[in-house]
Formats: sequence, structure tokens, C-alpha cells
Amino acid sequence: MAEDKKMNEEFAAEAETEKEKTEAEKKEAEAATDDVKADEAKAESGDIPESEESQGSDEAQESESEKYIRLLAEFQNFKKRAAKEKTDIHAYANEKLMSELLPVLDNFERALETKTEEVESYAKGMELIFTQMKTALENHGLKEIVALGENFDPNKHSAVMTEESDEYESGKVSKVLQKGYELNGRVIRPAMVAVTK
Repeated sequence: MAEDKKMNEEFAAEAETEKEKTEAEKKEAEAATDDVKADEAKAESGDIPESEESQGSDEAQESESEKYIRLLAEFQNFKKRAAKEKTDIHAYANEKLMSELLPVLDNFERALETKTEEVESYAKGMELIFTQMKTALENHGLKEIVALGENFDPNKHSAVMTEESDEYESGKVSKVLQKGYELNGRVIRPAMVAVTK
């Protein structure tokens, strides 16, 4: 009987231990269920647990950082392209003008190679070449500054001397010593002139 009593006590102790374990597991399960329900409630309300929020913010920061790096790389590529285009523009800006002046150069070479005694035909050839060159330059915006008989304008004329003149009144340009030119409305060389006193 003593053995039965001892076995009953051991059995009761094991049962009690099992009961305590079951209750502990039940409490843990309830706690886990409560946590899940709380997380679901926070997710529905827009509140995210701190650990998930920090993970989300880390991901957002990485995404923003990647966007910034990509944007910076695109901007640097744009700057390189713009610098190359600017260099190309400066290098080839006069290409069209030069291609129009090449025939003029060819005609000058032909005229210099020609051995002729006829001064009149030679002068006519030079005049044609001059007209061809002047036309090519005018097509690119070059314009002669009209000075003779005009009022002296320090923006367009450079007075190198004054003189008496019966033909022009005081302050007028009486003689053009060197022609002046404008390129697209901007003076690139003022006319060198004499002005009446």
C-alpha cells in the first residue's frame, strides 16, 4: 500500500506539473493571440509597431538614398554632355562660313595662277571674287557700317583726325579711312574716319 500511495503521490505531482505546463502554454498562446490582435488593430489604424516602423524607415531611407545617387549621376552626365556640346559648338561654329569661303579661296588661287597681260579682265575677275566673298560674309550677318556723310557716332566710328570741309557740315564724317563692320547688329570693328570741324 505504501507503494500505491507513493505512486499516487508521484502521479498526482506529475499531473499537477502537467496542469501547470498546460496553463502556462495556454497563457502564452493567449498572450501571442493578444499580440497578433494588437498588431492587426495597429495596422488597421495605421499605427505600425516600432520595430516594423524602423524597418520601414530604413527601407525608405535606402530608397531615397538610391534615388539621390541616381539623380546625382544623371546630373553629372548632363553636365558632361552640355560641356561637350558647348565645345563642339565653339569648334564647329564657323564651319558653314568656312565652307562658303572655300570657293572664294579657290578662285583667288586660280586668279594668281593665271598669267595674263590683260589687266582689265584680271581686274574684273578680282571684282567677281570680291563680290562672292562679300556675299558669303553678308549671308552670315556681316554688314558694312555706313559712315560717309553721317553724323559722327562714337559707338560706330573711330575718329582719327579732324579736317575742314566745304562738302560736309561740322560733326559729320568727311572721309572713311577704314570701313567698319557689324555682325548681327553688333559692332565688331568701328569705322576709322575723319570728322569735319
